[in-house]
Amino acid sequence: MNIIVFSLLGIGLLFTMIRFIIGPSLSDKVVSLDTFNMIIIGVIAMLALIFQSELYLDITIIYSILAFLETVVFARYVEGKKDANH
Repeated sequence: MNIIVFSLLGIGLLFTMIRFIIGPSLSDKVVSLDTFNMIIIGVIAMLALIFQSELYLDITIIYSILAFLETVVFARYVEGKKDANH
């Protein structure tokens, strides 16, 4: 079961990285980076289940907060860049 879940998460990470690399617009790259962060959060949560450690859940919460802040910063950057073009 764990092998299947980690394989699917790995495939998701691969497709997300491909979208990040070849994404035609900056908005696509921001969305793919956010998706990458959410998949990493899922991986860390799965590790918490496998190792039965609460430390991984604390790491997941901190990573989630940082990922949210990263998304907000990039979204404001993209918004500012669009305003500068008009």
